[in-house]
Amino acid sequence: MTQETVLANATLVLPGETVTGAVRFRGAEILDVSTGPGVPAGAVDCGGDYVAPGLVELHTDNLERHIQPRPFVDWPHNAAILAHDAELAGTGITTVFDAMRVGSIPKGKGRYLKYARQLATELWALRAEDALKISHFLHLRAEVCSQTLVEEMEEFGEADRVGLVSLMDHTPGQRQFRDISKLEDYMKGKQGLSDAEFAEHVAQLKALRDQHGDHHEAEAVKAAERYGAVLASHDDTTAEQVAVSHGYGIRLAEFPTTREAAQACHESGIAVMMGAPNLIRGGSHSGNVAAKELAEAGLLDILSSDYVPAALLMAAVQLGEMWGDMARGIATVTRNPARAVHLEDRGEIVAGRRADVIRFALSGGVPAVRAVWSRGERVA
Repeated sequence: MTQETVLANATLVLPGETVTGAVRFRGAEILDVSTGPGVPAGAVDCGGDYVAPGLVELHTDNLERHIQPRPFVDWPHNAAILAHDAELAGTGITTVFDAMRVGSIPKGKGRYLKYARQLATELWALRAEDALKISHFLHLRAEVCSQTLVEEMEEFGEADRVGLVSLMDHTPGQRQFRDISKLEDYMKGKQGLSDAEFAEHVAQLKALRDQHGDHHEAEAVKAAERYGAVLASHDDTTAEQVAVSHGYGIRLAEFPTTREAAQACHESGIAVMMGAPNLIRGGSHSGNVAAKELAEAGLLDILSSDYVPAALLMAAVQLGEMWGDMARGIATVTRNPARAVHLEDRGEIVAGRRADVIRFALSGGVPAVRAVWSRGERVA
């Protein structure tokens, strides 16, 4: 028989409120929610720990980090995927949109090589074997400053669970790298470029943008529609760029770099996603707008762990304390991201939703994950 789980005497994070109560689930479905401190026979006494929906992660570079743990080191992919999956489960993430770049620059010192199609095939093979702990979708990061974007996107179809496509424009001197010195520090540190090689790299990117940028953007928009995926902008900086995003039908903005852009997004009905590390660190490592500033202004809707999976829950709790509303803070990593990508079956502790559930306590103000269930099965 399918096992039934009851988590009782918990601080339940429900839509719009936190209450003391219990949640009961069997198989992959939440059966019911009740209030009060009682602990029925056979239930788990949570002792006041928080019980919240499983976290929904829309943008993480974590899989790429496992695939290439050091520059020029290609780790065995199956091992990397399984380690990535387990790490996310351990931090409370039960749904992830694995970010994979499409669009490559095959030649030059600052080259970007193709990898997404092979990696996605390996990911889905493991999923078919039921080897993964949590729910995976694809987030294709469409790099417009590239040579091969169109052909790489043509390799994906409806069967690939592409849920999100983001328009990535890393042309030096605008968006994330308006300050080219930040790009210089990054590329010299990661790729070991000399001054001459960096100058050549900048010139190459600008030439690719001039030659292919508009066409690549248009084709990425078409591909997202073909996949049935949500389309997102990335690093919008000005109101004019937000207007272009709105014209494409974009309803999700990843990491706007200025308050001006975030304000324009809200006025256009575009949800704003910011990086959890930005919030925790107190600012952007690229020198862009601080997530805290946007949160205080009511301009932050969704958090992403970006490059630190454990940051997602930590930052959501920090927002909950900042706003004086833990349910609102947790919603930025559960209900809000789920709704942004049209996943109506998860993100809330509500009867009938997926039994993606986490239990955590606060230790010195930092969330400590005690247990994680994905589709009703204990995975961490």
